[in-house]
Amino acid sequence: MTDAAPEAFHIAANLAAVRQSIATAAAEVKRAPESVTLIAVAKTFPAEAVEAALSAGQRHFGENRVQEGMAKYPALRERYRDLVLHLIGPLQTNKVKQAVAHFDVIHTVDRPKLAEELAKEFAKSGRRLPCFIQVNTGEEEQKAGCAPQEADAFIADCRDRLKLPIVGLMCIPPAAEEPSPHFALLNKIAKRNGLDQLSMGMSGDFETAVQLGATHVRVGSAIFGGRSYPA
Repeated sequence: MTDAAPEAFHIAANLAAVRQSIATAAAEVKRAPESVTLIAVAKTFPAEAVEAALSAGQRHFGENRVQEGMAKYPALRERYRDLVLHLIGPLQTNKVKQAVAHFDVIHTVDRPKLAEELAKEFAKSGRRLPCFIQVNTGEEEQKAGCAPQEADAFIADCRDRLKLPIVGLMCIPPAAEEPSPHFALLNKIAKRNGLDQLSMGMSGDFETAVQLGATHVRVGSAIFGGRSYPA
């Protein structure tokens, strides 16, 4: 196992702790723990770290980059047929074909051009992946996602004109702000559009997200440890 990957027993212990935290947060708002899907975010970590999590019973994984998902998971899928791979990072239109072929869920539908390319690829390939629309709740210029005031129209266009399988909404609150208002806003937009899945909450705030309705939490460092990024 490489230096970048924590020992397998640490990953198993971290997973158990995160699952317990999810269960506790869910119980406080009278939700069933199984109503929350834990996505283990393995970006920058090697296949050995993912396999350690798989051995501990984890099945849902998230990657930010299409290329990393393509490189890391095909061999693992041979041994773990029920592995579910979520794309949680920005998707370029020129990577749509690869994303649809190698991933199972897309969390970052954020603009009309991408939605149109996905619709074309779904029709061409016959694969129709569940999609979340990313909402830029903090309206940050550097961050992907449709603006909150444009979300209703974008959701309608994706569902009605493009016939995309939109299952829910996703957000990443501004790092320097309290996340609760952003989670509450996402939940409000979802409810008025008849969507019942919310992808929100990361290592530092997933308990709060669960209490505010998250159905999918994206947890990386709390499971795999700190990341070492290339210089």
